[in-house]
Amino acid sequence: MAVKPCPMRVLLTTTSYQDAPGPHHDLLAEQNYQIQRERGPLAEERMLELAGEFDAFLCGDDEITKAVIAKSLPRLRVISKYGVGLDKIDVAECTKRRLPVLYTPGTNHVSVAEHTFCLLLALARHLVESANSVRDGKWLRLTGHELAGKSLGIFGLGRIGQEVAKRAVAFGLKVHAVNRHWPDAFAKDYGVTHHDKIESMITQVDILSLHAGLSDKTRHLLNARTLALAKPRLLLINTARAELVNAPDLIAALDAEQLAGYAADVMEQEPPHPENPLLKHPRVIITPHIGSKTFESIPRQAMRATLNLINYLNGDTDFIQANPF
Repeated sequence: MAVKPCPMRVLLTTTSYQDAPGPHHDLLAEQNYQIQRERGPLAEERMLELAGEFDAFLCGDDEITKAVIAKSLPRLRVISKYGVGLDKIDVAECTKRRLPVLYTPGTNHVSVAEHTFCLLLALARHLVESANSVRDGKWLRLTGHELAGKSLGIFGLGRIGQEVAKRAVAFGLKVHAVNRHWPDAFAKDYGVTHHDKIESMITQVDILSLHAGLSDKTRHLLNARTLALAKPRLLLINTARAELVNAPDLIAALDAEQLAGYAADVMEQEPPHPENPLLKHPRVIITPHIGSKTFESIPRQAMRATLNLINYLNGDTDFIQANPF
């Protein structure tokens, strides 16, 4: 009698994928994989406990380090990332070990760009403080700022950065940007001023919005030195990665009123420690990493991540790989 092959074992950790309705659930169920569900993002310690028992990871921002990769092989065949940020995965080690890392570019740029403007408007018009005062039975009428006529700097003019630029132009903002590969046609169409480095751009803008990936070159890009170059009362928006900003230097700039405000959708530790000084700073707004968490974006990301996984395991070439060999 022929022995039935064991089903593929898949570790599913992304909570957005698990919690949101959509056709991705049916598609995944149809594959007859053995699915183990965890509530990520998982720290390296938990990933090491699980590593070695799975043929595939369908993950979010879990810590997939060199040690996790080493323990996962040779069984692990593929990592399918829900989302676009890859800094929690040691992609260089995966490439060295010829372990494919798949991801979902082009699925969340509209949602993140809209959330960026949500944060910007909330900062500029003191929205949170004003609304909370009414909830508390007060009537605090704070004076805010118009966006029209101001200058916005975008660090990272990729898919999300370009969507932010489109909205900025509609608001009457003058747009400046830094990007490693300059999109000439887009910049001409939307009148975006090119800068080679953040040092030149930050001196000319009233608002700075971060949309770059995290790397050794971009980690703590904003620090005491670069923040000191900023125009007084800069508004800083971060819907990319918290580690782009040096947190102690950020707090010092806020306390000195070099920065008028900071709004972020990302923290170095998520959820953050309750004593993190950013959480209760009067000029800071923090949202719980919900920039791409919309009923429109989640199914797009989840379906792409699921198709990437299935197609790779089935030998189909319709998948998006971050580290093609």
